[in-house]
Amino acid sequence: MLKRFFDLLASIIALIILSPFFILISLIISLTSKGGPFYLQERIGKDSAPFMLLKFRTMKPNSDQKGQITIGERDSRITSIGYFLRKYKLDELPQLINVVFNQMSIVGPRPEVRKYVDLYNEEQQKVLSVKPGLTDLASLEYFEENKILGEAEDPERSYIEEIMPKKLALNLEYIQKKNFLLDLKIILKTFSKIIS
Repeated sequence: MLKRFFDLLASIIALIILSPFFILISLIISLTSKGGPFYLQERIGKDSAPFMLLKFRTMKPNSDQKGQITIGERDSRITSIGYFLRKYKLDELPQLINVVFNQMSIVGPRPEVRKYVDLYNEEQQKVLSVKPGLTDLASLEYFEENKILGEAEDPERSYIEEIMPKKLALNLEYIQKKNFLLDLKIILKTFSKIIS
């Protein structure tokens, strides 16, 4: 109950404060590349329920048809403003709307697409017992995931066989330990990572 109250209050306040930046970012995206300012993608949430994740669009239209993993810091599908938004995680801000609609929490396992969720084993599926979040322990550990994948010989195989299992292990660790103070610690560490 406390977690939901905090999520709702914090996300509404953040949306009000950040609304001028939302308008500015939306205008820049629309003026510098074809397509609208937002990107919707189906992700899998609590209890395996699908929902539409909202982001600022950072890639050229229909780029996800060429693969769902972003490779390296200079993926040719990413727009010029997209590099900046991704670097400072600004493309994730619209997910505050997902939090308001109770599809996500501020802290929780990052939601995956169905393709990768279908690969989870029975233990790993426990991450679907809680609402997905904007940030988590795995996000902090793999803050530069795109850079790591860019250096891999086979990025998708590297993600599935190496990164994803480690991220899921961290998510399971979070679920076992989760409490309000841990959430605050993760939020503060996320801000620190972005600023640094």
